[in-house]
Amino acid sequence: MEGAPGRASSSSGLQLLLLPLLLLSCCWAEEEVLMNTKLETSELRWTNYPADDPQWDEVSGFDDEKNSVRINEICTPNSPTSYWLRTRWIPRRAATTIYVEIRFTMVECSGLNQRHCKETFILYSYQSDSDEATPTHPAWMENPYVKVATVAADHLRQKGSREGRSNTKVLRLEGLRGAGLYLAFSSQGACMALLAVRVFYRKCSPLRRAFASFTETVPHSLVEQAQGVCVENAVTPPGEHSRPPSMLCGEDGQWVGQPASSCACRPGYEAADGDQRCRACPSGQFKAGSGTTGCTSCPDKSSTLVPGSAYCPCHHGYHRADSDPPHATCTRPPSAPRSPVSQINDTSVTLEWTEPLDRGGRGDLSYRVLCSTCGTSNTPGLVSSCSPCDDSVLYRPEQRGLPQRRVIVWGLRPHTKYIFTIQSLNGVSAVSQSEPASARVNVTTSRDGPPAVSGLSRAAASESSLTLEWNVPVLQNQNQVLDYQLRYCLKDGEGAGQWQYVSSRSPSVVLTELQRATWYQVQVRARSQTGYGAFSTASSFNTLPDGEGPSHLVVTGVLVSMVILVLAAVVTVAVYFYRRRTASTISDKSGHYQMGQTMKVYIDPFTYEDPNEAVREFAKEIDASFVKIEEVIGAGEFGEVCRGRLRIPGRKENYVAIKTLKGGYTDKQRRDFLSEASIMGQFQHPNIIHLEGVITTSCPVMILTEFMENGALDSFLRVNDGQFTTIQLVGMLRGIAAGMKYLSEMSFVHRDLAARNILVNSNLVCKVSDFGLSRFLTENSSDPTYTSSLGGKIPIRWTAPEAIAYRKFTSSSDAWSYGIVMWEVMSYGERPYWDMSNQDVINAIEQDYRLPPPPDCPASLHVLMLDCWQKERANRPRFCNVVAALDRLIRNPASLKVTHPEEPSPSQPLLDQRVPPPLSACASVSDWLRAIKMERYEQSFLQAGFSNLDIVSQLNTEDLLRVGVTLAGHQKKMLSSIQTLRIHKAPPTLLY
Repeated sequence: MEGAPGRASSSSGLQLLLLPLLLLSCCWAEEEVLMNTKLETSELRWTNYPADDPQWDEVSGFDDEKNSVRINEICTPNSPTSYWLRTRWIPRRAATTIYVEIRFTMVECSGLNQRHCKETFILYSYQSDSDEATPTHPAWMENPYVKVATVAADHLRQKGSREGRSNTKVLRLEGLRGAGLYLAFSSQGACMALLAVRVFYRKCSPLRRAFASFTETVPHSLVEQAQGVCVENAVTPPGEHSRPPSMLCGEDGQWVGQPASSCACRPGYEAADGDQRCRACPSGQFKAGSGTTGCTSCPDKSSTLVPGSAYCPCHHGYHRADSDPPHATCTRPPSAPRSPVSQINDTSVTLEWTEPLDRGGRGDLSYRVLCSTCGTSNTPGLVSSCSPCDDSVLYRPEQRGLPQRRVIVWGLRPHTKYIFTIQSLNGVSAVSQSEPASARVNVTTSRDGPPAVSGLSRAAASESSLTLEWNVPVLQNQNQVLDYQLRYCLKDGEGAGQWQYVSSRSPSVVLTELQRATWYQVQVRARSQTGYGAFSTASSFNTLPDGEGPSHLVVTGVLVSMVILVLAAVVTVAVYFYRRRTASTISDKSGHYQMGQTMKVYIDPFTYEDPNEAVREFAKEIDASFVKIEEVIGAGEFGEVCRGRLRIPGRKENYVAIKTLKGGYTDKQRRDFLSEASIMGQFQHPNIIHLEGVITTSCPVMILTEFMENGALDSFLRVNDGQFTTIQLVGMLRGIAAGMKYLSEMSFVHRDLAARNILVNSNLVCKVSDFGLSRFLTENSSDPTYTSSLGGKIPIRWTAPEAIAYRKFTSSSDAWSYGIVMWEVMSYGERPYWDMSNQDVINAIEQDYRLPPPPDCPASLHVLMLDCWQKERANRPRFCNVVAALDRLIRNPASLKVTHPEEPSPSQPLLDQRVPPPLSACASVSDWLRAIKMERYEQSFLQAGFSNLDIVSQLNTEDLLRVGVTLAGHQKKMLSSIQTLRIHKAPPTLLY
């Protein structure tokens, strides 16, 4: 007892320290009283049992504070009989958990000297939907009554003394379902008095926090999620997962943590009184978005006179571009370009100019060139009528959006006057009402071009084609026609005026894939060393309707005859090459070699003396004017990687990926850069990245490939962690294996197969890319290999051991890398071997360590990975076997449901602490979330009160939704891990 004051002092000191925090939290609990005998002044009229021998007496008395109260007393220390006292029916209202506060006194048994004396009593409860109890119902026993607790006294009084402290006990009744309940007190030998009984429940009082208002809330479970509303002039943050504000009301009637999906002051309003309300921005200030930031002064050249503004309008003559943020300074269009000059070269002209004096206060200055033709200039001083140039005039690099102050215009007609208007533009030119400032240049071309083509006529026609021919124009000065350009479009209807272009070296052309019984407009022009001539006058031709073409029987006969002739030619050529192969070997430069009876036709570009020859042979040259770069999306070894559009005349425009060679390159860098295009251009497979072409005749040098919308596979998987089914993942692996099967059949070794070098399009089709480390196999009997040069970079984590040790690369070493790719896919882009160093990886592989299966990885897939990681390369599967194995798994989805146990087998020990620990080793919620790669939810779990693994092991889907785990893949991973936790953790009965 002597230590009691000290403990009380310590507790008081702690309460004083916590008082400021409690005042700040505004989370005081509120109580709703259901019954309080302390306030009763008349008889309580509680029921006694046994009725024929009542021992509980109700009397008037005084409590410890000398207040008059109704007291129930009993003193039967010499009797073993249980005497009951039952309250009247108590309605529970909205509560599912109530508290019973009992104030009582107890006489110590040592002074009574009775063998049946006790210093405890029992509290029972009985739930019912109405006041139905009688003196005989329910039966006076533990069932149907429910025992709440056996109550013992902390302070006892001596017999005959009224001095001493009373006892106060608070008991909790939870899980209530009926409309009300009775309380019953059972004494068996005690000598005691019930001074007061108070029945109440706790509720969270109304609260304003984080600009959200919450009404009075009664908790119905361990933690109650209460829905709130935003205060006036506050909104929930915008976004796909935006939800009304909510907050946790604890069972003790106190608000827990901070609101989820809290509100924020809407645009034009800022926080006031902490986070209680939002007030309007004063005049001259604004706030562009919702959030906790305050109002700021209007940017330069703008102002507002209206309170609560989300933006400041610009002054007259100043503007903001559509892409400018609201806090950007208002700007104006630029002034005109200065000092324009022109340099004429026959039928082309180079225009240059100087930057305008005033850029308008912006950095996004660009230029646009407009062209007008004014006819011939045979009569000096005569001004002819002018009209816009047609689309035969071309610009390099482009006509609009020019960042530099130089442009080349060609395709002009000889001896013709042109007026070029150079306009200065910036981001606000489009929203300005004024015409862009400009400068003009007048030029007159010289040198005669080819005359207009004449005699355009139809030589033949069918339902879907036209055969056209024309006269060869007569050129002077011993010039010759180099080729012809023909353009055509629908004469009437939706496609009228949408020209498509075709080139021809002869004075005739066949137009195919045309519409049946349709009229087309056609023009043609010639090109010589002096450039293009003018287009001929438009002529109209039509395709034939059904039945007007050649007889179907005649066509069929001709086709059958052609097929027979082609087959005969193929057989003849095959026999010829077979005999030639058996007679001699192929030269080194040809790149051909012999393996069994299969002819390999791919050629190593590094065997060419002139690397440009390989580029010309395997890659299509594309005119730079057909390509428009839109944005930079990455960086490569040689330069930037961009996204752009490719529009080749006669073909549909499509997106392309563009690799550029940065300036200042050496001849070797250019050769190495273009060698990838020379290799890629020889492949045609749906799972190999497709080469569109190259640009080598202008700067910068470019390689154009098809554009893959979802980018690299590793980053794509990390972003979409847990979002795909196992069948979808196996489908991705099957596509990669099919592409590698194609390469291996061509005896091509990739050497850098990894998820980062697999690209994914919008249909989840995976394609092998990045042939920078790939090499054509040398001829070496039945074991073709590639030996890299000393010092070459090797991706250790993906490379087979013999390739690391001896620099020997084969399709078998690619199979090892494919196993690593399988592991990356099934682990959603996890880094192979985690944070181990390269040397640790090499040592572990030499000691026969192999990566364990990722979470939820089917056993059949991990077995295939282990096959790919066989130490002897001859034992690894070929890619044709891998494709067949994956096809069997896809056809039999049940085989993908068998997974490995959670922990590794003894034969595959984990390496030190670098491998994520098994779930049984997790000591905290943070450890567990990190082990399953879900650490992003750590704060949400702790705020919800899920602070230890014992609680976590009892969670279900509804609990996960309450803490914000809404993604189905993340829920599945957590629930699977929670099931494992239940196995490792103690039974729930040991927690209490």
